[in-house]
Amino acid sequence: MSAKTHVAVDPGRCQAYGLCVTIHPDVFDVPASSSTVLLLREVVDAPDLEDVEEAARMCPAQAITVRTAEAP
Repeated sequence: MSAKTHVAVDPGRCQAYGLCVTIHPDVFDVPASSSTVLLLREVVDAPDLEDVEEAARMCPAQAITVRTAEAP
């Protein structure tokens, strides 16, 4: 079995600071004039996990959650 890591952004908490985009622009984006981050991928692979977890830790609004679940 392999683990799948799911990423979510809470639009009610997100303030579009953009630190997550700086850390991992292939997963997060802040479109022009947007008030929240756009999640480009909801499921990330193992090579992306460390950066996505860092983005979650560094988010000033604590709007990013990272959850790993075993895939069947």
